[in-house]
Amino acid sequence: MSADRSVSPSAPLDAGVTAGETKLKRRITGPLLFLFILGDVLGAGIYALMGVLAGEVGGALWAPLALALLLALLTAGSYAELVTKYPRAGGAAVFAQRAYKPPLISFLVGFCMLSAGVVSAAGLALAFAGEYLQAFLAVPPIPAAMVFLLLVAALNARGISESLKGNVVMTVIEVSGLVIVVVAVAAMLGGGGGDVSRVTEFPAGASPGLAVLGGAIIAYYSFVGFETSANVAEEVRDPSRVYPKALLGALVTAGVVYLLVGLASAIALPADELTESSGPLLAVVAATGFPVPPWLFGLIALIAVANGALLTMIMTSRVTFGMAEQGLLPAVLGRVLPRRRTPWVAIVATTVVAMLLTLVGDLETLASAVVLLLLFVFISTNVAVLVLRKDEVEHEHFRVWTFVPVLGVLSCLLLLTQQEPIVWAFGGGFVVLGCILYAIRRFTTSRRTS
Repeated sequence: MSADRSVSPSAPLDAGVTAGETKLKRRITGPLLFLFILGDVLGAGIYALMGVLAGEVGGALWAPLALALLLALLTAGSYAELVTKYPRAGGAAVFAQRAYKPPLISFLVGFCMLSAGVVSAAGLALAFAGEYLQAFLAVPPIPAAMVFLLLVAALNARGISESLKGNVVMTVIEVSGLVIVVVAVAAMLGGGGGDVSRVTEFPAGASPGLAVLGGAIIAYYSFVGFETSANVAEEVRDPSRVYPKALLGALVTAGVVYLLVGLASAIALPADELTESSGPLLAVVAATGFPVPPWLFGLIALIAVANGALLTMIMTSRVTFGMAEQGLLPAVLGRVLPRRRTPWVAIVATTVVAMLLTLVGDLETLASAVVLLLLFVFISTNVAVLVLRKDEVEHEHFRVWTFVPVLGVLSCLLLLTQQEPIVWAFGGGFVVLGCILYAIRRFTTSRRTS
């Protein structure tokens, strides 16, 4: 994978699609972008993931994590090419609009991203207001979730720089919890404890290949946060140079951390004990005898959830803004604050929808449907890379090897075959809703022009 030098190397970086001055402020540097992506990928899921994975692969937790990382890197390569080629807010929806003639396709791609974002944010808000918060403060969960989303919206509206500075702090805390796990198990090994042989043990009677594939589908959920970064491309300084390094570097870093945590978890506890625990990493640390108070891990998990919600709402508001700029949503959603230059109407709209979704309460099946929708987005993006190869731009950009998006499509199709029927029903419901909204928009537009 390399930079594409088929166009004039003397052309300015912001030529072509980036020739006009963006309405959003370019405040995101390379390190901030790296931490943005790392913080979104290393979300709250890893704090519960090991127990679920142990039920699939026993002690071989590293294997599905490694496979999931490879599958995620395929689609990430496609994002790296398209984001540096078209560095505009809107991400996959913008790519689809350029690649496919029917406007309905680009609308549905963007709508899938919006659905994924607001439902994920609602789920994270409920998780924040649930047992994590209740351990510190006894408050009604749903009102607390709504207040939490309002606070996230306020930070989002204040500015991308302020949001990402907050993300830096929360990401450091998030990673520190995982580092504690690894260090605690290392100390356990040094003292003669633990069992290294468990890292190659699969459940009795299970086929290792099928077990790893089933586990990889679960583990893949912990890597999909990287697509969020495509929606802040318009606010990145020198995206053609910075974005690929930050994206691929953050994914690999997260993958290495996941592998170390997976190995540590298997060494510290048998698979059945990990599976039975609702807080597997807390159980791992407790088994090591490492002097870490239980409340500290609860606080770290709370911060991890808050960070995930902030980054998700940043993405969702930028998708909404980008679609409005492309004429796929009402133009009012493209308004920005005069001084802050943040998309305030998009932030308000997505926050209100997320707050309403918290009333649903149980979002477990909806969360799985979100992943289903993201897989359709990833297929669209991988295909768009190949379709848009004939579209030259005036600035230098990253170019991924051709076989990468092809394998990316195949990996997404493989993961789609593993989804439950109820998840397909929910995913289909989102698509139908998107089609209805699109039809309404076309009807109202034609009435105004007639």
